[in-house]
Amino acid sequence: MIDKFIADEWKIIEEGFDPKTNRFSESIFSLGNEHMGLRGNFEEGYSGDSLQGTYVAGIYYPDKTRVGWWKIGYPEFFAKVINSTNWIGIDVEIDGNKLDLAHCNVKDFKRVLDMKEGTLTRTFTWIGDEGKETSFVIKRFLSMAENNIACISIAATPLNYSGTFSFTPYLDGDVSNEDSNYGEKFWEEVNRNVNSNEALLTMKTKKTGFILSTAMDTKLILDSEEITVEKKLMSEKLASKEKYVGYKLEIPVEQGCRIEIQKFVSVCTSRDYEEDILEKVTLDKLRSATQKGYEELFKEHCEVMERKWEDSDVVIEGDVKAQQGIRYNIFQLNQTYTGKDPRLNIGPKGFTGEKYGGSTYWDTEAFCFPFYLYTNENVARNLLYYRYLHLERAKENARKLGFKGALYPMVTMDGQECHNEWEITFEEIHRNAAIAYAIYNYTNYTGDRSYLFQYGIEVLVETSRFWADRVNYNPRKDKYMILGVTGPNEYENNVNNNWYTNTMAAWNLEYTLASLDEIKKNDEKRYHELMTKLQLKQDELSKWRDIIDKMYYPYVEELGIFEQNDLYMDKEQMLVKDLPPEVLPLNKHWSWDRILRSCFIKQADVIQGIYFLPERFDVECTKRNFDFYEPRTVHESSLSPSIYSIVASRIGYEEKAYELYLRTARLDLDNYNDDTDDGVHLTSMAGTWAAIVQGFAGVNVINGKLCLNPYVPEQWESYSFKITFRGRKLKIYVHKKQVIVEQLSGEPVSINVFDKEYLSQTGNDISVKI
Repeated sequence: MIDKFIADEWKIIEEGFDPKTNRFSESIFSLGNEHMGLRGNFEEGYSGDSLQGTYVAGIYYPDKTRVGWWKIGYPEFFAKVINSTNWIGIDVEIDGNKLDLAHCNVKDFKRVLDMKEGTLTRTFTWIGDEGKETSFVIKRFLSMAENNIACISIAATPLNYSGTFSFTPYLDGDVSNEDSNYGEKFWEEVNRNVNSNEALLTMKTKKTGFILSTAMDTKLILDSEEITVEKKLMSEKLASKEKYVGYKLEIPVEQGCRIEIQKFVSVCTSRDYEEDILEKVTLDKLRSATQKGYEELFKEHCEVMERKWEDSDVVIEGDVKAQQGIRYNIFQLNQTYTGKDPRLNIGPKGFTGEKYGGSTYWDTEAFCFPFYLYTNENVARNLLYYRYLHLERAKENARKLGFKGALYPMVTMDGQECHNEWEITFEEIHRNAAIAYAIYNYTNYTGDRSYLFQYGIEVLVETSRFWADRVNYNPRKDKYMILGVTGPNEYENNVNNNWYTNTMAAWNLEYTLASLDEIKKNDEKRYHELMTKLQLKQDELSKWRDIIDKMYYPYVEELGIFEQNDLYMDKEQMLVKDLPPEVLPLNKHWSWDRILRSCFIKQADVIQGIYFLPERFDVECTKRNFDFYEPRTVHESSLSPSIYSIVASRIGYEEKAYELYLRTARLDLDNYNDDTDDGVHLTSMAGTWAAIVQGFAGVNVINGKLCLNPYVPEQWESYSFKITFRGRKLKIYVHKKQVIVEQLSGEPVSINVFDKEYLSQTGNDISVKI
């Protein structure tokens, strides 16, 4: 753990610069606006240890797979969102000396991420030769109002001398990925142009052919007055070389005067604009932004940020660190995905690093989905539609492995599987059920059957076909089994009958049959269309019912718990508390074979299934399983603590729920697992939000009714949040002694609080004693 940042409700504040933790800080201070994002790299360049990262959503490269032993069925590539044109660069020199924090002497260094405004600011004083001191204020934001635009400001003041300042703003397309499998650079230059007003650089990805056009312009401001060329206070030297454009601005500055360079950037891609107009659009957007000016752009950006926070903020009273943690998580979620583009999805690292390649995992449906579902139903629907668009590819993926139906990829950009660890690619098949569960979750929460009837049912049928083909019938036991799988606990591979996988496979089949019956009852025409289009026969449906009735579930009779998988109980049973602290995290201290032979669990597995299907398990059953599995779970997946926290809340383990919540809320800020250097854990952040809303507040939909069963953690005074439910916007306050539901919009609706029904309506709050 690192205790690095000052506790603040709205800001992440770092005081003092430590090169040893620079990569960690770069991850934490990342910014994005759904269209693009970047790590917290320095504008002026940095020759020390750094992971340079500037990313554009949807722009990826199929990096050729590299493995020691090729196996039939392996994907030929790993698709990754790649490092793209570096547009933040502004080299700074004073009297010929270059600013580089790896070598310069600085004092009063402070870096601040203002989550309310969506800005990153650095301040420090550079102590140069002969004791010359220069104060710097460096600020940037990526516009949430105009996603193609970003702005940077570097303001410098010579405190005890007069000198010549030089700024070299540039665009650099000669970038690479540290995780490139063969050290390959993924970009080729298409065009570059630089003149006295602006610079343009257009690049194209190899293989995929995505075109990225980036343009920049600048303004110089001396003591609040914009300087023009006509004033002859600057000279301009143009620079252009392969994959690079820039120019140098020089100006003498008197002691105590403030010189500021403002850099305006426009980034557009061939995903959104035709190739023949791409550069024109990029330049037009740049010119419009430059004409508006920094302050107006910033004002528009802040207005959007304000609306975002108005809809998604969680307010906690009495615990600043918890407040800071949840806001940081919400901030990164809103910076990464807002649902504007249904072709996009949510990478586990967002725009904060290269790991996991920016691809789509089951994390989206299993962990991120509730955040978007409860705050914006349309965004949630777009996430479902993303998977529908990839259904044909999912069917191809199943065929490649010799199965019927659809197997959604573990990792993907365009629907094709691109993960190449056999125990994940071939065996972690439970991802199919997570996608089916998201369809159920959406339909159950919104009451909207249109997506299920029009699109979702096809996904359900094809995933069910996969399960029906993937099971093994055991005639000796008259049971269906699923052999050779990896469950959510990736610290066990190639096991038989993972309880979670078997449970969710049978549930998937059950929900598909129930959905077909519902369609037949409510829209017989659509039902017959589906039976014809999908070539569904009654014998196939009967086979599904047989699998549901005869699915095998490992069970430990003497303990009254579900066995995680066959032979789990044959392992030496130890508890995490008995491990020496110096061996944690296990994945950094133990060999893989030792981990696989141990009983230790990476993340929620049995408990994941109980989280998804709470109505199937009574409190005592849930407690028995929680009491057995949580002490054996090392939580070395960022996805684990939030699920355990929610289940702990449901069974009244309030202290444990809070302990696990705090771990997930500050997982990255405190670097719990020593792995934030390569990016934050974005999908875990959505789980943090759910730990409050589904856990502490007990929000659930049962038989079509919104239900609340809230409590306040002992460490807090109160908390509040907003959700949308079937066309209504609700604000929920939970205090030590009462819960208040304020309806902000929509028609009246019945809500259950502590199992008692109340009518919620605008202007008439529900107030219930705790």
